[in-house]
Amino acid sequence: MKVPYVEDKPTQGGSDIPSEADLGRMIRTTVDEWSPRRGPDWSDLMVRIAGTGPPAWLLYTTASAALVIILVAAYLVGSALQLGALGRQSIPTHAQP
Repeated sequence: MKVPYVEDKPTQGGSDIPSEADLGRMIRTTVDEWSPRRGPDWSDLMVRIAGTGPPAWLLYTTASAALVIILVAAYLVGSALQLGALGRQSIPTHAQP
């Protein structure tokens, strides 16, 4: 985006500061004329991520261990709070005299 150059030290005979209307018009013109150079390059992105990330076996092993921990914790919490099928079940009895 092109913007007017502004010095931090005032000088004699320097350019005038653009008005708000001029500045707004310059910004609007720049935004309206902008277009992306090209679309996303997914293949290049995937290659860069694959090259810098952890190895696949480490990622899958960590994810599997996290899933096991979450499931065991959910089972223990459900058992302690007697939730759903993990709670005590009433057993109907038929008493015979």
